[in-house]
Amino acid sequence: MSTRLLEGQVALVTGAGRGLGRSFAEQLAALGCAIGVHGLRENGPAEYGEGTTLTETAREIGAKYNVKTVRVLGDLSVMDDVARIVSTVEAELGPLDILVHNAGGDIAAAGGKPNPNDAVYIKEVDVRSVLDRNLMSTIFVCQQAARGMMERKRGRIVTISSIAAFKGIPTSVIYATAKAAVVEYTRCLAAQLREYNVTANSIAPGDTRTGRFLGTRTVEESRLVESGTLDRIGLVDEVTRVVEFFAGPLGQFVTGQVLRVDGGSQLWPN
Repeated sequence: MSTRLLEGQVALVTGAGRGLGRSFAEQLAALGCAIGVHGLRENGPAEYGEGTTLTETAREIGAKYNVKTVRVLGDLSVMDDVARIVSTVEAELGPLDILVHNAGGDIAAAGGKPNPNDAVYIKEVDVRSVLDRNLMSTIFVCQQAARGMMERKRGRIVTISSIAAFKGIPTSVIYATAKAAVVEYTRCLAAQLREYNVTANSIAPGDTRTGRFLGTRTVEESRLVESGTLDRIGLVDEVTRVVEFFAGPLGQFVTGQVLRVDGGSQLWPN
């Protein structure tokens, strides 16, 4: 059972209204962090039946783990929104120690998954949307968080990429391209931040049974087992535990790494 190893620290988790983002926020809160709970839409948690509103999600996390929280709304592909979000979290909770940038994905809950999201037919508007939501948001949020961390000479940055970044996928080309760029950006960021005592790492989940994943795909029943095989859909908690490693004491001297959390669905020499 984890103790409150990060008591007194401040974390911002983007895309924290539901799914992996909420789980990341809860894990860091359980470790003692005050949490900035970000979402794009106030009613985002309800879109796949994982909550009601972002305000209520932030309140629930704070009450459950006895930590301060602040709810922040905004579009992370807009730099002015990003600056406002980070400044609001720091004004309400204190200087940022941990950033977990989870917002992104290959679909938009309100608009649906670009179809087909491939190399030949995807429309320009969908290309820009997928790149903005995944790559540009990563760059903008990490830039804003890193500046304060560099001044204080401490901090942990964790980006969420995907196993799609490492293998060609014919129907998710733009998404895979964006996530591959997130991986490389994170590595470059890690190299730049070494001298400032700030780490930057990425988690690359495989298929994970979030409400959004299960609500937008047909999944074979045999892959919904929870134990006895690694050839299955991952549990949210199995991905979440990696955040504790990168953000906690065990990750103090680990930077520039990308950890695939996929039960070994991708195995080859690096």
